[in-house]
Amino acid sequence: MGGGAGDPSNGFPHREGRTEMFLPVPPQLGSQGPRSKGSGSVFYNPAMSGSRTRSVLLLKYAIESGMLGEREIYALDGLAASGLRARRWINELPGEMAKRISATIVDLDEDALKWAMESHVRFGTSHGEGRLIPRNGDLRVEVLKSGRHWVDIDPYGSPAPFIDTAIQSMARSGVIEISATDTAALTGSSRTALMRRYGARVRTDGLAHDSGMRVMLASISRSAARHDRIISPLLSVWDSHHLRVSFRILKSVSSANNLEGSLGWRVYSPREEEVLSSIDAGLHPQSQLTHLPMHCMLPLSYPVDRRDPRVSGPLWVGPSGDSRAMSCMTESLALETCGPIFEEGDFVGWDQKKFEMERRRISRSVRHISEESVVVGSNHLVVVDDLSSWLENGAPPSPRRIVSYLTEAGHLAAVSSYGRPSFRTNAPWEAVVEAAESIQPPM
Repeated sequence: MGGGAGDPSNGFPHREGRTEMFLPVPPQLGSQGPRSKGSGSVFYNPAMSGSRTRSVLLLKYAIESGMLGEREIYALDGLAASGLRARRWINELPGEMAKRISATIVDLDEDALKWAMESHVRFGTSHGEGRLIPRNGDLRVEVLKSGRHWVDIDPYGSPAPFIDTAIQSMARSGVIEISATDTAALTGSSRTALMRRYGARVRTDGLAHDSGMRVMLASISRSAARHDRIISPLLSVWDSHHLRVSFRILKSVSSANNLEGSLGWRVYSPREEEVLSSIDAGLHPQSQLTHLPMHCMLPLSYPVDRRDPRVSGPLWVGPSGDSRAMSCMTESLALETCGPIFEEGDFVGWDQKKFEMERRRISRSVRHISEESVVVGSNHLVVVDDLSSWLENGAPPSPRRIVSYLTEAGHLAAVSSYGRPSFRTNAPWEAVVEAAESIQPPM
């Protein structure tokens, strides 16, 4: 079929997860980022498919856990483009959940909304439940027109201009998901943009993307506190070209007054007195200090020199995710909820091989998240390439082998979902060193 930007009925059919849509041009599968928004066609980025899958699973968890209440759920996809994220919410969740969802899709591009609604009318939902409401306009205006239980912000660039109004729009208990593609700023490569947008510094080392996510959480938590609210992170992910944080937001004046307890600094190559202060603040495992760690966290009150190149922050020093929410993100549940099922004569024209490729993409989108849930509260995130360089002992060790060694020794440890080969653990640093040296093959 031929495409035309003004004629959705003649578009190219495509599928993501279990949800079908029309697009003006065939998607560029395998691309790692968005093409220009000024390209003149409906904005669809295949590289965000994993983000949309995780969003479906997180919404499922939020409904099952009761954090969104028992009545109608007012959800908003704030920069909707193709509208696919909201359409996947109401199509891939079970009917009894979807019927509670009133999903509003907002975009400045009226043509994009037309394509989204044509796809919705043509394909509907698998169970006939859920409402999809288009709104042509600015997210910052539309979001304030009603109390929201679920808000998604996925901008082209920095989310900073949209955060404050989104927080103001929330019901007493709800969830916000925020993506950022200004990773050059958040990871410290563009220092002036990082300071201008987020008021922070980040060291450009192996943990720069984790530091960037924590800078986002710190910035968001300060915005929430201004409105007598607190945040509780559910999931933080670095995925190809973007960073994404998902968090519960609650009304609580007393907790907002204690915001500083969740903020602090990350220090590379800390001195002994810094490690001891980190231990005293509960931000580092108890240690004999026979080996000093690569990094440690410090409370906001610690007198760091912000010009010190070892220092990143201010950033979030609490858990970057919730163990219960993350434990639900298994590959089996992702496939059960979002995996497409092959049928002969498929409308989109996919053969069985393409269905299997999509199911593999669904599985990859949640890989390691559920196993990492057991230790997400630990600040020991260790990139194995950096560990081998730090110890000067040759090739990087296998994260899986280090995890096995540490768990057999009685510590909590798991392979991390972080974008570089890594693991997370609550073990003292000397135990990490012992594990790395014990499994290191002889030179």
